[in-house]
Amino acid sequence: MKTQIERSGIVTLTDAAAADAARHESLWNDDLRPCTLPEHNWGASRFASLWTGMCLCIPTYSLASGMIALGMNWYEAVLTILTGSICVLVPILLVAHAGTRYGFPYPVFARLWFGTRGAHAPALARAVIGAGWFGINAWFGGLAVDAILGHVAPAWNALGAHTGIAFAAFWLLNVGIAMRGPQAIGRLAAFAAPTLGIAAVALFVWGAQAAGSVPRMLATPASLHGGAFWSAFFPSVIGVVAFWATLALNIPDYSRYASSQRAQIRGQLVMPFVMAIFAFIGIAVTSATELVGGKPLWNPVDLLVTFPLPIVILGGLIVILSSITINVGANVMAPARAFENLWPRRINFALGAVATGVLSLAMQPWFVLATFHNYVFTWLGTYGTLLGPFDGIAIADYWLVRAKRLSLAELYQPSGRYDYAGGWNVRAVSALVVGWIPPLLGLVFLQLSFLWGGGWFFSIIFAGLAYAWFMRKDRSRLSAAEYAEITDIVAPPAVAAAVAPEASPA
Repeated sequence: MKTQIERSGIVTLTDAAAADAARHESLWNDDLRPCTLPEHNWGASRFASLWTGMCLCIPTYSLASGMIALGMNWYEAVLTILTGSICVLVPILLVAHAGTRYGFPYPVFARLWFGTRGAHAPALARAVIGAGWFGINAWFGGLAVDAILGHVAPAWNALGAHTGIAFAAFWLLNVGIAMRGPQAIGRLAAFAAPTLGIAAVALFVWGAQAAGSVPRMLATPASLHGGAFWSAFFPSVIGVVAFWATLALNIPDYSRYASSQRAQIRGQLVMPFVMAIFAFIGIAVTSATELVGGKPLWNPVDLLVTFPLPIVILGGLIVILSSITINVGANVMAPARAFENLWPRRINFALGAVATGVLSLAMQPWFVLATFHNYVFTWLGTYGTLLGPFDGIAIADYWLVRAKRLSLAELYQPSGRYDYAGGWNVRAVSALVVGWIPPLLGLVFLQLSFLWGGGWFFSIIFAGLAYAWFMRKDRSRLSAAEYAEITDIVAPPAVAAAVAPEASPA
């Protein structure tokens, strides 16, 4: 029986299959169900706006400008950012393909490789990291609110807990906006992208004027040479990769709305270049602060408070917009969906957003941002290694094991082919462990430290290869004939007309 329809590479459920799947309330609700064909309506510009809004953020600025503080010169730091961004774009596009083709969110995609119950493991792992990023951006935004209030009303600074109050207010604002759902997030990104772009250019112009010229602004020499540079370069590239490794997992939460594969690919190709351009701006302005004040300020809020009051207010509002855009765009979707997936009958997206906000407080963003070392090498490096095997398993499952063929309806059935052993795919768990082994060896044995420094790369490769081997004969795989048996493949009108038999002469 046909349970799904494929049109131009996009698969949707038949009405009968959707009605049947909706009966399984432990696996289905309105947010977790696959998209209908009209809901595949995001073009390339929507994805480009989303990425622009997410890249033009304070953590990107701090990541890039912190490399100057680490001892790189400007082109070394930009090269590091560009290299890491291109590397992580590859798994992002590979995983995004699945979301566009089948219209499911990330927790449902995870059922494919971990099982209907096991999917909670990768979903919650991503949720914890997303909550950590939510807290980091809320902290940046809270500092901006604190700076504005401190300049507008100096008595504000006399309050003992003024920073904490500002952070709490900004945290509440973020949670409130996030509760409005993913479509509102897309509209916010479309508004924020041009606004943040103009602000970035204005910041660069100020840096050039403050330094005296662009060449002088970029004249800070590197203090890392030879082996010392490469010792910083590779972990920094991994830090950039880890920066977006979360999106490499849950990109189906966004790509599920794409109108076509071409649209999501074209829109997402802007990411490395936007990252590199904004990194260049952050690096240039940080270098200018060192020339002007003798100390590189890699946190833009520290720079903001040195300006006159009108600039502090305007700049603070832009920082707030930036922090909200990336928070509700990149850091709420996956955790909220993961919490929904735990109990679809009772937890909706809004409750998931609240749970994300609460979890973010436990991640202590004020400690993560205390030093650049905490930010890049401890925070980014550790969670990149944690998430790498999940990326490897997801890519190997969709592209190598299943060759993009799956039964969409059975992802919503408690006893379907993706239930595995009581809802858990033990082969995926085994591959996860295999992926973690090389980085852990690098953490324990000093002579193998490069394995920990490149944890994301090694874990994604080892886990992916192990999973493909473990699953090579698994019964959950669909052959081409089985796929054709359950799928009504509708040819595009132009193709259908070309292959139609000629009319018989009258």
